[in-house]
Amino acid sequence: MEKPVLWYIADPMCSWCWGFAPVIAQIREEYATAFTLKLMPGGLRPGTAAPLLPEKRAQILQHWHTVHATTGQPFTFEHALPETFIYDTEPACRGVVSASFIDPEKTFPFFAAIQHAFYVDQKDVTQLATLAELAVHLAIPESQFVSAFQSDNAKQHTLEGFQRAAQWGISGFPTLVIESAAQRYLLTTGYRPFETLRQLLDSWLQSPIARNPAIQRNQ
Repeated sequence: MEKPVLWYIADPMCSWCWGFAPVIAQIREEYATAFTLKLMPGGLRPGTAAPLLPEKRAQILQHWHTVHATTGQPFTFEHALPETFIYDTEPACRGVVSASFIDPEKTFPFFAAIQHAFYVDQKDVTQLATLAELAVHLAIPESQFVSAFQSDNAKQHTLEGFQRAAQWGISGFPTLVIESAAQRYLLTTGYRPFETLRQLLDSWLQSPIARNPAIQRNQ
């Protein structure tokens, strides 16, 4: 019998997804035999073309402080989000897609590498050079990564991921969706600690037929 798919819909430049990083890592470790885990970059701010306004920057940094206080995940706050920074999350999402093309096993590690580079190392992960450097650190050949990243296929696949998340009614990240027997079940939206999600996952696994689908299948 085919395993259900546990979809992780997230954006590598979403601060709550960074806060959720240890949780999804533990889920991947403990539920690998029960689910096929797949990552869908959902697109937090794709296509942003202008630098952040001061009030928006302050708002985002306040979110970061909240995530840090809630989850304990590390952030480097000093000099974060410089005035000229354009918060376009499409390149980082496309980087994840590109890595998945080359080596599917590197999808989640590359996603995590982008997160750490952005929130802790203050790297500009909207730039191809930065993403290619991260790829090399994960033993992904630079030339292959650059070629994949610049391909129409990667651009289209990334856009389709954004569109699919919207079609599924996903309006926030991180989100977990279970797909089984041609139906989708919304497990959770937003940050939850692992122990809470363990209860939800175990409950679903013990009685999947009894649960009503929260998301209808989209063609």
